[in-house]
Amino acid sequence: MLAAAGTIVVIAAYSYADDLTRQKGLQFGAELERIQEDVKQLQTKFYSQRTLWTEGDITKEQLLDSYDAHLEEFAGIISRYDVLEPPDIFEGSVELLKTSSQTQMESDSHYIEWIRTGDGSEKVRSDARLQESLDYEMLGIAEFYAAKSGVKRYDQEPFTPPQAGIAQRVVQAAQAMTDRCDVDFKDRSGGFESEQHSIDWQGCVDSAQEWKTEHLP
Repeated sequence: MLAAAGTIVVIAAYSYADDLTRQKGLQFGAELERIQEDVKQLQTKFYSQRTLWTEGDITKEQLLDSYDAHLEEFAGIISRYDVLEPPDIFEGSVELLKTSSQTQMESDSHYIEWIRTGDGSEKVRSDARLQESLDYEMLGIAEFYAAKSGVKRYDQEPFTPPQAGIAQRVVQAAQAMTDRCDVDFKDRSGGFESEQHSIDWQGCVDSAQEWKTEHLP
């Protein structure tokens, strides 16, 4: 009986610890989700500002002023990753998602320089950093889902996370890349100002599709 009672106490202790971990994970997950949503909304505003400029609703100077504010706001959002208190099993996902956001901000910085100077190499750097950001995001989401679903534990290496969630995020990310191609190369009517813009747009879309194919589970 004493042995059985001891076993029950041990099981109860583990259950209690697991329950606390789940509760802490839920709170942390909500905070992380708010950060990710703020990043998404900030990026939506980032591209909408360029649309306003191309349509003549704001000047280039106004666009660049808004972009300077964008980088400051982005840095503030990224700093919120550092005040999160994730359970141990979520620390890897936080680092990856933070790196994704930092890389996205670097992409935006190069993008702004392309607008400011017309230097095509800045656009190339921006696109490269954008793809790196998406790669980090996919890894971060995979880590998060693995921990959240209980697939990853303290004493184990990460396992493959639920595939449906990852596939959905890959499709969404690829669509965001395609939408950016439209912003960069199409005019307000949805057409092209030149044949070169049409060629560049097609290459951009093809790259987005290739990225999707490579990352779909």
